[in-house]
Amino acid sequence: MNNVQKARLSGTLGQKIVQIAAYLSHSEDLKIQKLSFRDQSCAILYVDVLVKPESVQSNIMQPLKESVSGNVEQNLVAFAVNKSPELVRVGQLLLEGCCAIITAEDEAAIMVRVPQAHNRSIEEPRAEQVVKGPHDGFIEDLSTNIYLLRNRIKHPNFKVNYMTFGTVTNTRTAMIYMDRLANPAIVAECEKRLGELELDYLYSAGNLDEMLEEHPMSPFPQTLQTERPDRVVSYLMEGKIALIVDGSPSVLILPITFFSFYQSPDDYNSRWLTGSFFRFIRLISFILAICLPAIYIAIVTYHSEVLPIGILYSVKVSLTYVPLTPILEAILMQIILELLKEAAIRLPNPISQTIGIVGGLVIGTAVVEAQLVSHTMIVVIGLTAIASFVTPINEFGTSLRILGFPMMAAAAMFGFFGIAIMLMLIFIHLCKIQTLGVPYFTPFGPYQGKNSFKDVLLRVPLWTFNKTERTREGSLVKQAVFGRWKRR
Repeated sequence: MNNVQKARLSGTLGQKIVQIAAYLSHSEDLKIQKLSFRDQSCAILYVDVLVKPESVQSNIMQPLKESVSGNVEQNLVAFAVNKSPELVRVGQLLLEGCCAIITAEDEAAIMVRVPQAHNRSIEEPRAEQVVKGPHDGFIEDLSTNIYLLRNRIKHPNFKVNYMTFGTVTNTRTAMIYMDRLANPAIVAECEKRLGELELDYLYSAGNLDEMLEEHPMSPFPQTLQTERPDRVVSYLMEGKIALIVDGSPSVLILPITFFSFYQSPDDYNSRWLTGSFFRFIRLISFILAICLPAIYIAIVTYHSEVLPIGILYSVKVSLTYVPLTPILEAILMQIILELLKEAAIRLPNPISQTIGIVGGLVIGTAVVEAQLVSHTMIVVIGLTAIASFVTPINEFGTSLRILGFPMMAAAAMFGFFGIAIMLMLIFIHLCKIQTLGVPYFTPFGPYQGKNSFKDVLLRVPLWTFNKTERTREGSLVKQAVFGRWKRR
């Protein structure tokens, strides 16, 4: 392998062609075209699926054939031209959509970039739709994704660092941040962790996410994945870092905190009262998603006296002929809910809508009529599902549904005491974990001061941020949460 890394193009024109073809395993999509450039033999090599053959013919071969003066580089001034005598470098550039022009006299190959474009159009992400605001989203092309960010942040401090991961895939990745706004210590830590990665392949942002997380056993996601450029821009203006993987429309944001998963672009495209109301509703949904089935189990099993007599009678009647215990009812319905959700995701849209509506109604009615579960349990599980779907980031909602299972087990064993213990453990865990050295439960753990709560539980008016903070931080929104990162 080391010999290949050090190999250089040498010998006659034919020998150089054989070297390149052998490096690319004599693949049949490697095209070789020979021509004469001012009485000098040369060859053009390219991978035909990665370049535009028409562009090669009209913009490279034709000008070289008709050239009357100058060398090869001078006749291709309209293109980005590189020269390299290293076999590995030439092979890598060919696989990135370049043409290689080689001659017998010149040891270095002339590389001309003419990539083929197979990108889908820019459209709004289906999983992160908003009522107000921009309706564009990232795609699978790295350059296009960076353009969507640069088009919104026209500032010299917008910094892009390129790196490549995967000894097999050679996947390009961009690390983006605002140079004088991001904390240098956090940027350095992120670069260090990325530099220590050793991967054979990298084909999605999810692979990078799993390699960077500090607490792999935690149910909570430690990076935020989004396909919305406006969301990424808002986090960049807070001093965060964005990682974009070529071939993936999802962008990783880090470091991230718990409350970032409950913030939506709609909060800032509406009046502050409206945004605060929906923010508060989402935060309440966190407790409902993990606690509602557990509360039902605890009440039915241990604490029925907390219900008014009318409601208690209705619940007891519905449980009369149900053979399953409350926890088995809840687990059964949660599993059915997850099955319906997965089926709706995997099937084509027209069929998935039918599965989601008809399947839910038919199965819900059938299990009640068969007296496998009670009417009340159907209502509880339905409200729990809605509460978990309220979260703007789908991955976080899935984490909440997973947490619901140990919460139900604790309620079945110890009632309200078990729920209290589980909630205490969850909040201790939230205060304990960190992302790139930043506490996950900021600003509650540790406490950051009263000014840090301006954009956490509620979305306060923008004019409450004073001019000094706005100038120093460079952001009107959410800067107080990360006030301790300020450059002095």
